[in-house]
Amino acid sequence: MSNKERYSEWVAAQEYVPIFMQPWWMDAVCAGKEWDVLLVEQEGEIVGAMPYLLRKRAWFRYIVMPQQTQIGGIWVTPEITADRWKTAEVCRLIKEQIDGLGIAYYYQQYLPGSLCVDAMRALGFKTKERVTYRMENLSNLDEVVAGFSKNKKRQLQKALSLHAEHGMEIEDFYRFHVRCLAEKKRKISYSREFLLVLERKARRLGQCEVLSICNADGVPYAAAFLVWDKHYMYYLIPAYDPAFGESGAGALLALEAMKLAREKQVQFDFEGSMERGTAKHYKQFGSVPATYYSVEKYYKPIFRIAIWLQKLRELKFH
Repeated sequence: MSNKERYSEWVAAQEYVPIFMQPWWMDAVCAGKEWDVLLVEQEGEIVGAMPYLLRKRAWFRYIVMPQQTQIGGIWVTPEITADRWKTAEVCRLIKEQIDGLGIAYYYQQYLPGSLCVDAMRALGFKTKERVTYRMENLSNLDEVVAGFSKNKKRQLQKALSLHAEHGMEIEDFYRFHVRCLAEKKRKISYSREFLLVLERKARRLGQCEVLSICNADGVPYAAAFLVWDKHYMYYLIPAYDPAFGESGAGALLALEAMKLAREKQVQFDFEGSMERGTAKHYKQFGSVPATYYSVEKYYKPIFRIAIWLQKLRELKFH
């Protein structure tokens, strides 16, 4: 039995593993690419795992995060998580396996609060702080809205003539997102095929929804592709039509997404952004910052030069 097959069986038996580390998620976001998993066992039982996407460029092999995937890294069982020393030992064993892959570069983003970050830092990996924004208590929506900034409350007033619709067709959402970005002279970062595969797998498990904000004629002003697991709903891919930027649709979209999270009895995660403008937007909903870390290591320094040259070519022909 392969590591992936054993990992799938193990995950199925766990109380909780984040959606971004589920085998079906990795199958979806790594479609057409190579993914695998490193395992650590004690007394014949899996106690730690690290699913990863392996990419290739020229003669280099490297590990990076898949598209639309916020969290990765090392996941350990609850009984291990409770012990810092045991967690560090699992990380050491994973690190030895990473070393044996013969890669040029390693980069993953670890779960907020993961003890594995300190362990990997001690093992020679570089870590960098990142922030996502969460709504941790949605039990009373009146109190939630009361915590919005004055600006967001004004936007909700502007959106009184708009309404939320559930179940926008995924291809319609993709076309809408492409058009919204084109109006800002930007290109979409994922393919239609990528989204169709992800939506199909998530829909089959009842873990996604496309939510849109429309006018009385059904014209969408804003929309979002949402996914969730047992603990969190993620604002995975939001899209806003800049032509209706003053309509308040963005604020209403976020509120309606929070309502859906409340219905599913999970917390709401804006799925973070290190962009200042986006972070400011999320903060105005009264969200709580949650720190997580990227963990990286250059195994072959020349790979850093290769990345730099690639970025230089992209800028030259932009």
